Amino acid sequence: MFTGIITALGRLSALDHKADGGARVTIATPWDCLAIDLGASIACNGVCLTVVDRGADHFSVDVSEESLAVTSLKNWQIGSAINLERALAMGDELGGHIVSGHVDGLAEVLSIRQDGDSYRVQLQAPNHLAPMIAPKGSVALDGVSLTVNEVEGDRFGIMVIPHTWTHTTFSQIAVGDKINLEVDMLARYVARIVSFQGDPNG
Repeated sequence: MFTGIITALGRLSALDHKADGGARVTIATPWDCLAIDLGASIACNGVCLTVVDRGADHFSVDVSEESLAVTSLKNWQIGSAINLERALAMGDELGGHIVSGHVDGLAEVLSIRQDGDSYRVQLQAPNHLAPMIAPKGSVALDGVSLTVNEVEGDRFGIMVIPHTWTHTTFSQIAVGDKINLEVDMLARYVARIVSFQGDPNG
């Protein structure tokens, strides 16, 4: 589990595609990576990945073919900036909201507008995820916990404060980009329950 509070920006330093699908990815970070246990979970742009190797200033993870197909990880290139968050430990401060690291789909950036020293970003969610996004609810975008300001159909808006803008990959997004979207966990389960109410076999 994660909180959606990004604690470091990493950089993709190696990307090795495997013959049988998937890839081994190495990410350079400002962390002391030798202190990270093998098998630890790290959210990388919101995708929960397992550490399989590490050095003093980098760690490696294996990315499945499925993750490459359904998330923005397929667009990673050497040098790409990556939002990083280590898994939540018992007793840690819960500063964002509960994030699983299981990406539900990709949201498309429709517009970016500066509002004072903050930024208003409008996005379009996939049709099947739109009902799970509510005003004043929470979403994780590329692993960043954010509050939804407004919703209209499959479009929703967020406000990104200056600290979040400069300390995450948001400062590099552009109109037309598709970024990882994880809807609120509670909304996901409520939608599942509601779907069974209309199912005579449910």
